[in-house]
Amino acid sequence: MKTLARKKCIHVFLAYTGGCNGCDIEVVNAVLSPYYDAEQYNVFLTFNPREADILIVSGCVTLANLKPLKEIYKKIPEPKAVVAVGSCALMGGVYKNIYGDLGPSEFVVAPVDKVIPVDVKVPGCAPRPEDIIAGIVKAIPKILGERK
Repeated sequence: MKTLARKKCIHVFLAYTGGCNGCDIEVVNAVLSPYYDAEQYNVFLTFNPREADILIVSGCVTLANLKPLKEIYKKIPEPKAVVAVGSCALMGGVYKNIYGDLGPSEFVVAPVDKVIPVDVKVPGCAPRPEDIIAGIVKAIPKILGERK
């Protein structure tokens, strides 16, 4: 029964790993807003990684979020896809060259693909909701193609 239900709709889990929070706002606009309405593609936001099909990661990966991100990724059942959203998630954004008194910051581990595998990359600072939806839709065939 669960397999059939997962074929009919896609659940996304949003993981914020550091940054300015601009990408999170755009993801929520893209997924939850009636204007953009990702639900027309049967895409729903979930807050339980065990129910998720697609992991959306926004923000640069900070040292504090490194272990939780890996744990969330492991909890998402196979097949799964990862969508990295925003320039911080893709290359560290404005946070990648932060310098402290002792040199480069060890607080920013970014980008996401150095921590977990990324299937779809959505550039922008902050990316448009249309681009985020297109990234999610681009990840859907991986999920459906591996399901029997």
